[in-house]
Amino acid sequence: MGQPWAVGTAEAAPARLPLVLTALWAAAVGLELAYVLVLGPGPPPLGPLARTLQVALAAFQLLNLLGNVGLFLRSDPSIRGVMLAGRGLGQGWAYCYQCQSQVPPRSGHCSACRICILRRDHHCRLLGRCVGFRNYRPFLCLLLHGAGVLLHASVLLGPALSALLRAHTPLHTAALLLLPWLMLLTGRVSLAQLALAFVTDTCVAGALLCGAGLLFHGMLLLRGQTTWEWARGQHVYDLGPCHNLQAALGPRWVLVWLWPFLASPLPGDGITFQTAADVGLMAS
Repeated sequence: MGQPWAVGTAEAAPARLPLVLTALWAAAVGLELAYVLVLGPGPPPLGPLARTLQVALAAFQLLNLLGNVGLFLRSDPSIRGVMLAGRGLGQGWAYCYQCQSQVPPRSGHCSACRICILRRDHHCRLLGRCVGFRNYRPFLCLLLHGAGVLLHASVLLGPALSALLRAHTPLHTAALLLLPWLMLLTGRVSLAQLALAFVTDTCVAGALLCGAGLLFHGMLLLRGQTTWEWARGQHVYDLGPCHNLQAALGPRWVLVWLWPFLASPLPGDGITFQTAADVGLMAS
């Protein structure tokens, strides 16, 4: 029947290729931004106060982005090393034949990570790791500050891209935004101009993607659902917006959005969860 606890010595680590590709794209954005600001048209014209505020905002966004990436990758959301013996086996629990272990409710096996994840939400393809109980908070903050950083980069690259677009006809402008490689192959733009258009396009698309993800997961957060539970219309763990926020972000849920290293311990353990029925019984 396997072990009533999780042992992860035989489990493979998550794939590193998605993380490497994401890091390479982030490096390309940073290099293009540095090239435009230093050797290109430069930043948009601003006064001293506005420039200082912009630099402070950029530093704040980058610190939060990198801090939450580090916390997300360092937090293991799996059942690896978690003692599950004597935790109410059979009460909504299941048996995972791949892990050869009993797993608690809301857990699920990830074929990419090759292990069961506590309160599994989904597998993040960009970072190559599952989103679960222990790293859901940095994932949400990562969406927020990722959208902010990419939007900020798009604004800084905007004047250079605008100058490039004004030098072309409307047809070539549309082709440069939608099919920049075609413009390079036909000799309409240089490699540096292609890089500017491509990086700006991906920054705008990335900001929209992060914003859409934040709105979707914000809805799930307020409802106390995972993506799997939302797709199946389950509301078993909906304790009300305030309690749902505390369950996922900790007691200092308002402040964790502003600083990734703020202590806000989660009230649960990822194994047992309070249900809406339990709250109703306590209220009565």
